[in-house]
Amino acid sequence: MTSAKLWGGRFTGETDPLMDAFNASIHFDKKMYEADIRGSQAYAKALSKKGIINNDECATLVDGLEKVLEEWQNNTFVIKPGDEDIHTANERRLGEFVGSVAGKLHTGRSRNDQVTTDLRIWAREEARKLLGYLKQLIAVAVERAEREIDVLMPGYTHLQRAQPIRWSHWLLSYAWSWQADAKRLEQIIDRLNVLPLGSGALAGNPFNIDRGFLAQELGFNGIIQNSLYGVSDRDYIAELLFWASMAMVHISRISEDLIIYSSGEFGFVTLADAYSTGSSLMPQKKNPDSLELLRGKSGRVFGQLSGFLMTYKGLPSTYNKDLQEDKEPLFDAVETLSGSLQITAGVLSTLTIHPQKMRQNLSIDMLATDLAEYLVRKGVPFRETHHIAGAAVRLAEERNTSMSALSLSDFKHLHTAFDNDIFEIWDFEKSVENRSSLGGTSKQTVIEQIRILRSWLAEHGC
Repeated sequence: MTSAKLWGGRFTGETDPLMDAFNASIHFDKKMYEADIRGSQAYAKALSKKGIINNDECATLVDGLEKVLEEWQNNTFVIKPGDEDIHTANERRLGEFVGSVAGKLHTGRSRNDQVTTDLRIWAREEARKLLGYLKQLIAVAVERAEREIDVLMPGYTHLQRAQPIRWSHWLLSYAWSWQADAKRLEQIIDRLNVLPLGSGALAGNPFNIDRGFLAQELGFNGIIQNSLYGVSDRDYIAELLFWASMAMVHISRISEDLIIYSSGEFGFVTLADAYSTGSSLMPQKKNPDSLELLRGKSGRVFGQLSGFLMTYKGLPSTYNKDLQEDKEPLFDAVETLSGSLQITAGVLSTLTIHPQKMRQNLSIDMLATDLAEYLVRKGVPFRETHHIAGAAVRLAEERNTSMSALSLSDFKHLHTAFDNDIFEIWDFEKSVENRSSLGGTSKQTVIEQIRILRSWLAEHGC
């Protein structure tokens, strides 16, 4: 009796049913149904080009595979016992459509090169979708930054009020992080978009298949030149998981900021009802659950990276079944990122800001650096001015007043370079406008940031 399993020719005993279930991956790798079918259609054409199958057989296989694809797309494909993975399932159903000619499709091909081809195609297409979501998120931040450019807020270090900045400058700090994420993802897409198909099980294809044709058919921009590397390499998955972890860190950090800024203690922003929930006990509560979930899911994605790397690090060369564990971490990370990027864009585009509350939290002590810089402009070395400004802060604290309430004689007692124009520095707008070098928080430099990001978005089709 012939085994129904693709690999079962030398086996006579029955597999433990528990082992069958343990070995199966169809319940998760069915996500790659279209990539598997497109890869098989291209491979059928490559077999035809070499005369291994005739034109009619090729057409039969390609058409039959299209029918299989339609079943997946219409949610009518029936997974049956013995459908160990997506490759087995598609080949079994193809045979039911076209008969014994289906058995010719796998000539010279191994599931080893088939699965990583499928996975690269799937990863490439999903990464492109993620790139689109990232660009949309950047566009949301840029649009808000332009619209709300005149709003000032406290800037923080160590969660302590530090210097006045523009709200737009804060928004764009994350837009630049997301642009860096986008650039990294573009590089990863380029690196993963190389063809492993034609590597066989490990030693290469015995029928001199035209791998250049396969690459062109499947949209790859290069060919993996070593068959051993072709079937074993999963660096692209590690890179995607690291990228996803880094992108989620950026989402987690803005979530943390907005959680703090939306609290009653700050009151800088209010989340839209669409991204908030209430308390089952306390009627007054409006909880930033969307942001807390985003913050929490960053740990989930990082866990997928660390788990996969522990699997990957100890594998001997070429294909090992451990590599079946490469898909679920990637699938989960991509799904998590997809939702997280869209939710972040939704939160950011709908939240309400409270400019007056932000301005109320600007305090004169935040201009202590401006006081030191005032003396620098009078020719006093900065190391001296820093100490002098610190002494002014201390004097104001001792008198339980603001630095702006100190008299000219108070300042002259600290240093003779102080003059009547000292009182002009107690101006938050002026402080912000002084930060006018590239990358600063002045209006003109923020406008320049917006211009650069808008230009980049336009160049990248957004």
